[in-house]
Amino acid sequence: MFKDDLTAAATATQDRLVQAMAEMGNLPVVQGMRYAVAGGKGLRGYLVIEGARLHGIPVAESVTAAAAIEAVHAYSLVHDDLPCMDDDDLRRGQPTVHKKWDDGTAVLVGDALQTLAFELVSQASDKAEVNVALVTSLAKASGAQGMVLGQAQDIAAETATTPLTLDQIIELQGNKTGALIEWSGVAGAMLAQADTAPLRAYAQALGLAFQIADDILDVEGDAAAVGKAVGKDADAGKATFVSLLGLDAAKTRAAELVDQACDALAPYGEEGVSLKQAARFVVERRK
Repeated sequence: MFKDDLTAAATATQDRLVQAMAEMGNLPVVQGMRYAVAGGKGLRGYLVIEGARLHGIPVAESVTAAAAIEAVHAYSLVHDDLPCMDDDDLRRGQPTVHKKWDDGTAVLVGDALQTLAFELVSQASDKAEVNVALVTSLAKASGAQGMVLGQAQDIAAETATTPLTLDQIIELQGNKTGALIEWSGVAGAMLAQADTAPLRAYAQALGLAFQIADDILDVEGDAAAVGKAVGKDADAGKATFVSLLGLDAAKTRAAELVDQACDALAPYGEEGVSLKQAARFVVERRK
């Protein structure tokens, strides 16, 4: 059920992004935008669409918000891959944007995807107050109180004389990775003007499990399967969930977080089964 739902959500989201970029021309920056949003699992867009479905909102009325978060996510990856950041050559098994084009184009691609995201999310609902709430919360989740803050904390950690503690890593990853996953989780409830608490608890647990799984993949994953370089954290001497907890304990913690995420879905009964499967997928994925 989940994999079919994920595929359907990714297809709908991609179609919405293609539609949004249809009249932008074909300059390298636009080519790079289309390239950057292609492929990937589309997990964040799925969370928006599935959360909305739980509240009776059809895909046609949630896909614009889903496209917005995927645009933000793609922008963050394009910038994260730059030489001044993580300096990666591969993303989703393909050359990163700055490798396929150049650094300047990659910066502009990220900038343009970010602004496209806010154009989209401002049109996500036919209710102005909902759009304002979505825009405001996405700005917070993606900016200097969320994802950008986490990136800055990550950069600072690379040159710190003392490795981060477990609590500091949880805070860093809660910003860098978790903030956008949390927004994705609650956006559907926001579209319905419903209580966001159950989906927020679910998404917070899911986001941390996702990052622990990423740290595990950096140790155990195969670069060809993962689609990007692995082993970089250990080579850089970075403190991670695996380095602090150990591999087995990190896997145990991720499994506990999956259970916690699933428990948060109790108010939705059997309707929450796809999201429960999504939580298990996050820690079982090999890429």
